[in-house]
Amino acid sequence: MDTPAIRITNLVKDFRVGLRGWKLRAVDDVSLEIADNEVFGLLGPNGCGKSTTMKVVLGLLEPTLGHCEIYGVPSSSVKSRLNVGFLPEAPYFYRYLSGRELLKFYAKVCSVEPSKIKDRVEECLELVGLTEAAGRRVGTYSKGMLQRIGIAQAIVHDPKLIILDEPTAGVDPIGSNDIAELIRSLKARGKTIMLCSHLLAQVEGICDRVAIMNRGKVVLDGPVDDLLSNRKQRTLTVEAMPDAAREEVEAVLAKHGSKLVDVGSPRISLDELFLQHTHKKDGGQS
Repeated sequence: MDTPAIRITNLVKDFRVGLRGWKLRAVDDVSLEIADNEVFGLLGPNGCGKSTTMKVVLGLLEPTLGHCEIYGVPSSSVKSRLNVGFLPEAPYFYRYLSGRELLKFYAKVCSVEPSKIKDRVEECLELVGLTEAAGRRVGTYSKGMLQRIGIAQAIVHDPKLIILDEPTAGVDPIGSNDIAELIRSLKARGKTIMLCSHLLAQVEGICDRVAIMNRGKVVLDGPVDDLLSNRKQRTLTVEAMPDAAREEVEAVLAKHGSKLVDVGSPRISLDELFLQHTHKKDGGQS
């Protein structure tokens, strides 16, 4: 599909604050495009403007200047949101409904055909790994389970575009890993996912492209691999390298005008180490 899932053009959003109505510029001339079937991360510290940008895209806020489109339809139009699923940063769900009842409620709100609601609810519960807990009240769910039922309600009407605001906030590494796998599975199903986060390490392995915002502006934008690669350096992984071999390597590199900067052991992230020793594929819920 040539039409981008989201197109943001010269977006500006101002708020009036205080008794005198001072102008606060939350988003300052932001332009972005998110391609169809892409996982895009809008990243940055708290208060940088990413959530405001997302709310303008969803039509929850009106832009001061500029405009946004979802698959070519202006965000100001209700039609643009018919094929969008949304998980807010701090969702509130009816605590006394079961997970299954909650999804049935949202399926009706999102105009899923009555004859398809039951099958669609069960499919979403299986996708997010909550089939066994579907009969429990939502008020008994852990933080990780609440995030997963939140994603389930965002996809119950089978939207093309899914927008997730801080989907791993307050979730432990096991829960974060489960949510990451869920996002990858949604991409494999042809969905486009836009997620907002300030937890960079948790989205590094999920996103195809990211944009980093700071003080209302986009300061960096591009494919994750390109942004994280240092093109001026190369990494060599060698097993059992004796000192004599290192000296010979340094001599060869010096002959070609290069320099060996560092020799060390490869590292894994703390999240990976934690998951290796704690994540058991036993159907446990988090």
